[in-house]
Order: sequence, then structure tokens, then C-alpha cells
Amino acid sequence: MSDTIKQGNPNIPTPHISAKAGDFAETVLMPGDPLRAKFIAETYFENPVLVNPVRGVNGYTGTYHGKRVSVMASGMGQPAIGIYSYELFKFYDVKNIIRVGSCGSFDPDLHARDIIIAMGACTNGNYAMQYRLPGTFCPIASFDLVKRAAEECDKRGLNYKVGNILSSDTFYDDANSGMEWAKMGVLGVEMESAALYCNAARLGKNALCICTVSDSFLYPEENTTAEERQTSFTQMMEVALALA
Repeated sequence: MSDTIKQGNPNIPTPHISAKAGDFAETVLMPGDPLRAKFIAETYFENPVLVNPVRGVNGYTGTYHGKRVSVMASGMGQPAIGIYSYELFKFYDVKNIIRVGSCGSFDPDLHARDIIIAMGACTNGNYAMQYRLPGTFCPIASFDLVKRAAEECDKRGLNYKVGNILSSDTFYDDANSGMEWAKMGVLGVEMESAALYCNAARLGKNALCICTVSDSFLYPEENTTAEERQTSFTQMMEVALALA
């Protein structure tokens, strides 16, 4: 535990997290949906404790196979995960954030409930503009987490791909530009990873996005319901927990 946590941090609680110093484990799983965070805590954690209820973006800490781990929702979009992941990394001494989300697939080999491990995150957003870099920053995951996640998927016999994902600022895209990204080998689309990867890079922490395909641009008949997204993407959750 860092000296900052031991001595007390005047920035805790933060504007968006009411937890006390030390309430979060070094690794936090971060789904977008608060109900998915609740499901993970109640299904997998031994002795889960609610450590953050602010705005209904619930965060829990417990143990999984004897190891301390946390889960907290991020909400939807880069601004939301940008706030929560920054506060966890910067003020709560969290070392690793693993996004466990849903995504749409552009790839013909990826069907509903298959997994994307996002090695990189393209974006149509401007989150990285705050760094005033003289070019275009490429947000990427932490290699150790990517490698271990792929090994876990192999061990479990899961269908997955490692590659680029698109973090889009628009869910309803008037230009219908999804398949334009597919021609560059982008596997799918979600709304958060690029901001998470930027924060991890800036603060010297580790981040990974693991997404379950909930919708397909190519196989719309396979698209899942909100309830299925909340409670049935357990393979992704178990891969992420194995990395904690």
C-alpha cells in the first residue's frame, strides 16, 4: 500500500466516489452497467462490501479465490469512464483496471457471446486532445494483461480475437460508419476503452478491455437482450477475475 494511502489523501472522497482510502483492491473490474457490477460482486465475490453508492454507480470489494478484488461500474461513454478510472488510478492507488463490457462485432468470425481482447482502441472522440501531443496518440492495453487474458481464453476453449476495437462517441451514428472501420481490421465497437487506455498511460497504470459480443453488424438475429448482457456474459467475467 502506498505512502499516500497510509498517510491519508486529502482528495478522498472524490467528487464521484465516496469510498474511504484502502477500500478498493489493486485490481478493479469495470463494467459499464451498475447492475452487471452488482451481479459480479454477488455471484463471484466472497463477502462483498458496497464501498461506493454515489449516483448508483456501485462499487464493491470482496475476495475471489482468496484474493482481494473490486468491481465498479463506469457508466457509458469515454467521459464517464474517464472520470471514474482517473479517480481510481490517481487517488485510490488502483494499479489495474479491466473493463468487462459488451460490444458490437464487425468481424465475420465473431458471433454473439464471443470475446474481443482489445489490444488497441481506435476512436472518433477527442479524449486525447487534452494532452496536447504533436500528433495522434494510439491508446493501447497493457501487454501483460493482454497476454494473460489470451492464455485464459485458450485454456477455457473460448472463441476470441485479439486486436483493435473502436471506442465511439456515438451510439446512433448518422453516417453509419461502422463498416468503414472494419476494412482496417477493427474487430468491433464499444464506447469506453480509448479513454481508459489514455488514463492508464498518463498515470503509469495498467488497463485492459475484454468485451463480449452482444450485437453483430453481420448477424443481427444473434443480438442479445439487456438482461442477457447484464447476467449471462460470465465467461468474460471469469477470464477477467483470473487476471486479478
